[in-house]
Amino acid sequence: MKILATYNIKGGVGKTAAAINLAWLAAQEGARTLVWDLDPQGATTFYFRIKAKIKGGGKQLVGGQKDLTEAIKGTDYPNLDLLPADFSYRHMDIVLDSAKKPTKRLKKLLAPLENDYDYVFLDCPPSISLVSEAVFKAAEVLLVPIIPTTLSLRTLEQLFDFERKEQMEGIKILPFFSMVDRRKGLHRQIVETLPERHPQILRTQIPYASEVEQMGIHRQPLGAYSSNSRASRAFSDLWAEIKGHLPAP
Repeated sequence: MKILATYNIKGGVGKTAAAINLAWLAAQEGARTLVWDLDPQGATTFYFRIKAKIKGGGKQLVGGQKDLTEAIKGTDYPNLDLLPADFSYRHMDIVLDSAKKPTKRLKKLLAPLENDYDYVFLDCPPSISLVSEAVFKAAEVLLVPIIPTTLSLRTLEQLFDFERKEQMEGIKILPFFSMVDRRKGLHRQIVETLPERHPQILRTQIPYASEVEQMGIHRQPLGAYSSNSRASRAFSDLWAEIKGHLPAP
C-alpha cells in the first residue's frame, strides 16, 4: 500500500483537484484506491457526493474508539473509496495532541488497511500543524502543487526549510506546477527557471482551465466528464510521472 498526500501550506493551489483526479486515475487502472479527506472544509467529500459526516466525529476516529473501516464510504467509481471529512476535523490538532505519539497516529490508523488498498491519497488541510506532521510521518510521497506566483513559491521554500529543520525521513517531496497560465509572463518565467533551483519539481504542468473549475458543478473527477480536455490529459501525464517516482514495493 502506497500512501501519498497532496499538501501545501497555502490554500487555493489545486491540491484537492489533484487528490481527486490522481486517485480516480489510479482506480481506473484497477488499483484499489482510498482517498482520506482530512480537510474540515470537506471539498473532496463534496466532489464525491458524499455527506460530510462521520458518526462520533474525528475525535472517536483518531482517538481509536471507532474503527477506520466503519467510516469508509464507496464512491460512484469502481475501486475508489472515500473516508469523508467531518467538520470536527477542525479540532484534529487538539485530538492528536492528547494521543500517545501524536505524529505517528495517522500511520498507525492506516496500517490495518495494508491489504485492502494499493493506494491511499491524503487530501490535507493547508497549514503546518500537528496534523501536517502526522501526515509527513504517514505518507511516502508528498505531492505539492504550486502556482507559479511569488506567494506560492514562498510557501514551497517554507516547506523545504521545515524539511531541513525537522530532518523529515522516509518521505519524498514532489512539487509540481498547478494552475499554470502561460499567457502570463511571470508564470512562464517561474516554470522555466525554478526547476534549476529545485530539480525535484516534476515536469508535468497542470494548466489553469475552466474544466477543472467545473468539477464543483459536475461533482465528478475531471476524466469522468471531460476526458479529452488538455487538463485531463495533463493529470494523466502527471500520474504516469508520479508512478515513476514511487518507492519500490
